[in-house]
Amino acid sequence: MKVLLLAGGSGTRLWPLSRKSYPKQFIKLKGQQSLLQETMARVLLAVPPEDIVVLTNKEYKFHVKSDMESLLTTSALPDGRKVGATGHIIFEPVGRNTAPAIALGVKYCMDKLGAADGETVFVCPSDHVIAPSGRFIEYLKAAEKAALGGYVVTFGIKPTRPETGYGYIKREQQPLGLGSLTEEIYGVEEFTEKPDDATALEYIRDGKHYWNSGMFIFKLGVIAEEFRRHAPEIGRMLDKSYEEMLSNFTSLPNISIDYAVMEKSKKIATMPLDIYWNDIGSWDSIFEILEKDEGGNATTGDVIAIDTKDTMVLSNKRLTVTIGIEDCLVVETDDVVLVSKRGHAQKVKDIVSLLKERARHEINEHVTTFRPWGSYTLMGKGDRYQIKRLIVNPLQSLSLQMHMHRSEHWVVVSGTAKVTVGGKELYVHANESIYVPKTTQHRLENKGKIPLEVIEVQNGEYLHEDDIVRFEDIYEREDD
Repeated sequence: MKVLLLAGGSGTRLWPLSRKSYPKQFIKLKGQQSLLQETMARVLLAVPPEDIVVLTNKEYKFHVKSDMESLLTTSALPDGRKVGATGHIIFEPVGRNTAPAIALGVKYCMDKLGAADGETVFVCPSDHVIAPSGRFIEYLKAAEKAALGGYVVTFGIKPTRPETGYGYIKREQQPLGLGSLTEEIYGVEEFTEKPDDATALEYIRDGKHYWNSGMFIFKLGVIAEEFRRHAPEIGRMLDKSYEEMLSNFTSLPNISIDYAVMEKSKKIATMPLDIYWNDIGSWDSIFEILEKDEGGNATTGDVIAIDTKDTMVLSNKRLTVTIGIEDCLVVETDDVVLVSKRGHAQKVKDIVSLLKERARHEINEHVTTFRPWGSYTLMGKGDRYQIKRLIVNPLQSLSLQMHMHRSEHWVVVSGTAKVTVGGKELYVHANESIYVPKTTQHRLENKGKIPLEVIEVQNGEYLHEDDIVRFEDIYEREDD
């Protein structure tokens, strides 16, 4: 079995915590692992690392690599096993929805991993919460048996409420009778998009409808044939090489796998999952998964809640105080505070649309921006200046670069910096500083074993990140 993890989404339904440059699959909600890492750890209970392929885009290249390497080289799996191998990453040239992305992953498995037509592939999003993991793997292995029989098996979630934000799968009356746990695999009668309240309530009552989880498993040969039959523009690409498909990816239609294949194919089956599943699609769903105190409040960070009930307060760096509120959501980040009544969090998308219209940077970037070498945090800005806090990880290096419109002054707070300025190399220690003039080649490196912290003061008439002329870069970046 191969596993395709979909990690290219840039959804902003969890704004202001999730933003275009840092979407929810990289957020750490309940511990030290991101949602992507939790997903990888779960599927590692079924397959080795070399059988995992992550589909993402170039914008998230270093986030995915960092999460993958951190999990696979330093972490133990839930069952205590240590892993040291690495998985595979595919970078989509452009966003083309799930059908072209999955087809590209399928072609990669065929050409690069040597997978035969009879091998199964499990596809799943990288930003869902599923528990317990062991029970889910039992379902996955049972579904694989049905997939080996020629079915494309979708995973339906038994609904716990009349949810209007999900798509639904309606099963046929009788199970397919494939034995053991797979007795609960059914043929699919129809797919339904997001229903209204009354319809969603009826779906709960009839017992035949399940939430569409976006997870499914199939044989390579079966899905390739279904692409050729129902989405020929994509199917024809599967007859070419992986390199040809990649180079022609921008010409493929922007269409979901549901519309392209699932709603048309006669080979679709569904397995209802009776486990906990949450697609983390809103702040209300975040509230659902967090631990509550005796007042029904879910809090993180420095929070004081007085006469507060059934409220979520996520505090980042500041003390956050609530008094006399109930059924609310409060999210504090470095540059935004969101306050909403519970049940209204879906309207965050309206706020994001409004911010787009106003060209507000808050929809795209956090105050802290992550780079392959570490991160930088904007501490303050004004006319012709801005101040940043740089963290350069051990044994990492910024590119050899030059700025046309700004000078920089570096003050080392902790660690030791190896600095190149105008062809000269020197070491700068804590409480020491160095000046970098405009149009001067320079580089900042951390050769040490602890993080390097530097305060950078920029001064000039143009202070945007695209004022970089890059000469050497160990990360082979094209832009930032």
